[in-house]
Amino acid sequence: AGTGGGSVVCGEGDRFTIFTQGCPHHCAGCHNPQTQAPDGGKLADTTELLQQILENPLLDGVTFSGGEPFLQAKALALLGRELKDRGLNLTVYTGYTLEELQAMADPAVEALLAVTDVLIDGRFILAERDLTLQFRGSRNQRLIDMPATRSAGHVVLKKFSDCKIADLLGRRFFLRSA
Repeated sequence: AGTGGGSVVCGEGDRFTIFTQGCPHHCAGCHNPQTQAPDGGKLADTTELLQQILENPLLDGVTFSGGEPFLQAKALALLGRELKDRGLNLTVYTGYTLEELQAMADPAVEALLAVTDVLIDGRFILAERDLTLQFRGSRNQRLIDMPATRSAGHVVLKKFSDCKIADLLGRRFFLRSA
C-alpha cells in the first residue's frame, strides 16, 4: 500500500513504516481503510525496500502495518530477517491476536513472529478507542515484547521507559512520504 519514513507514532524511536495491502478484519473506524482491499496498493520489491530503509542511518527500526501484514508473512519475514541482521528492531501491527497467529501453524507466520521485537495485536474496536494509549488505538490491543514472550513461554507485555513516553507527550508528529 505504501511506505513512510521518519515516523515516531508507529513504534518506539524513529521508524520507517511499511503499510501492507489487504486486510480481512474490516474494523469499524479503521485508521487505514484504504489498505483493506487486497487488489489495491502497488507491488513492492523487498530488495528495493531494504535499500530505501538503509538510506536513513538514523532509523531505530521498521514497522510493518496494514492492511494485515500477516497476509504477506513470507516476504515480510525475509525482509524482517535482513533488517534484524543490520541491527534494526521490528514492530508489527496485526488485527489477529498472538494466539490466533500461533494457532495457524503456518511456517511463514512463525518466521515473521520469530523476527518481531514488538507485536501490537488485536483488532481495533471502536467502542474501546482510547487516544491516550501508546502506539495503539483501542484498549484490547496489546504491546507484546516478543523476545521476552519467546523466552518465558507466555505473553509478556512491553514496557516503554517513562522518558521515552514523556518525550512523545504533547508533541505533534507527521508521517512524511519517503
